[in-house]
Amino acid sequence: MKIKFKKIGVFMLFLMICLLLSVNVQADSDTRSYGWGMKPGKNGNRPEFGKLYEQILSRHNAYYIDDTTSKRVYLTFDAGYENGYTSQILDVLKKNNVNATFFLVGDYLNNEEELVKRMVNEGHFIGNHTYSHKDLTKLNKENYAFELKKFEDRYTELTGKKLMKIMRPPSGRFSERSLKIADELGYYNIFWSLAYKDWVIDKQRGWEYAYNEVMKKIHPGAIILMHPVSKDNALALEKIIIDLRIKGYEFVPITTLFMSEPLFVNGLKNLR
Repeated sequence: MKIKFKKIGVFMLFLMICLLLSVNVQADSDTRSYGWGMKPGKNGNRPEFGKLYEQILSRHNAYYIDDTTSKRVYLTFDAGYENGYTSQILDVLKKNNVNATFFLVGDYLNNEEELVKRMVNEGHFIGNHTYSHKDLTKLNKENYAFELKKFEDRYTELTGKKLMKIMRPPSGRFSERSLKIADELGYYNIFWSLAYKDWVIDKQRGWEYAYNEVMKKIHPGAIILMHPVSKDNALALEKIIIDLRIKGYEFVPITTLFMSEPLFVNGLKNLR
């Protein structure tokens, strides 16, 4: 009888150890940090992100591409500071009736008040790029929430409007845990499926570079990431818009990703 109980005790201990190991493995998996990246597609084909990234994002309110075969595209900009080209970019967007999303940080809200107000007044969406551009995968939930809330409050103070809960994590870094926290805070994470090296302001390559990078990587459902600090982008943007429309692409608001009836700010419509 004692031998039998001893065997049961050893078995229970074994089960507890397995359970603890499983919990630790899951915890490590949840907190593992990933950098956003992809293998670009060619000739209009969608890029490859790998099953791991696709599986992780599919469990959360996160988007990196429009899962459609239609030629919808989304124009987004990440802005941490101003380099003198955003007004020109806004002029092009207004002239061509294109809605864009600008993911901003706290410094931009504080230092470029008139540009932010213009973005909003002309029908563009503002996204939360965090207040201080910190790596969200390294923050506890309290500090994570503080980064987003501080940006929200400053945006409302500046514009008198409530911020739509869309965000882009700084540098595209994410973890299972960071995406879970965003879900709990009511945010949609917006990554991208088309980007190129455009943010180094002293190594601009000419407008043709920006134009060619977009045209060779474009694909149905593309979420395009640009940086408004780039002179190349500012000079190439109108030709990009015109030529993509000639190819049958349609610029749509970011809300098309997660709303059955896409929301347009201030009545702005997007025409082909």
